[in-house]
Amino acid sequence: MSKPSGVTRTVVKSRYALLTPDGFVPSRLPGWENATIIIHISPAMGAKFSQMQITFGKNGTGEGKTGALEYFVYVLEGGCAANIGGKKSNLAAGSYVFIPPATDFHFAGAEDNRLLIFQKKFEPLAGTKAPAAIVGHERDISGQPFLGHKDARLQVLLPDDLAFDMAVNIFTYQPRATLPFVETHVMEHGLLMLKGRGIYRLDAETYPVQAGDVIWMAPYCPQWFVAEGNEPSSYIYYKDVK
Repeated sequence: MSKPSGVTRTVVKSRYALLTPDGFVPSRLPGWENATIIIHISPAMGAKFSQMQITFGKNGTGEGKTGALEYFVYVLEGGCAANIGGKKSNLAAGSYVFIPPATDFHFAGAEDNRLLIFQKKFEPLAGTKAPAAIVGHERDISGQPFLGHKDARLQVLLPDDLAFDMAVNIFTYQPRATLPFVETHVMEHGLLMLKGRGIYRLDAETYPVQAGDVIWMAPYCPQWFVAEGNEPSSYIYYKDVK
């Protein structure tokens, strides 16, 4: 049975947003050819960063220079070839790249390969050298029990170093595992559900979420999550730090 017209789980408010795939609208960006871009989160909604998803078509490519921005690129599906500042890498699903400011980049992917990208303006710390490019894979980052909770494990993908002003982590929950408490903090979040489903508290409301959903959280927006179903649930998320 088809879904009634006009029905969606998407909710956009001043301090948070839940964006579901049924409402995603493709766009284009300079430098990306034979690729479909979905801009999930941007300053247009009040955020101080951007989050987007790239799906390559046949012979898809993306190139440019970060300029004043920094990028974090995560391979959601398939793989691609990357050239970051003259260094070439072959990326598979689960690979990620941190691209610092003022760095040339080029990506080339096969049809239906997908990337997730977080972008923000780099804010340097006086007296600290800016971070260099990083290429890694999530399988090489062990999941640590979050605040001692073995069923909620956190993979920290970027170094916990004062040179970095962004963090990107993957949170994986066993069925019925939760965040230990309702978090309320200065950090802004952008989030993509990678697998599974659950209930997310945003401000004073709760929403069912599932793989493919996107969430934006403004600073000091109360947030909490519980995993549902019989399989683990996970999401990748950005936050501004330091």
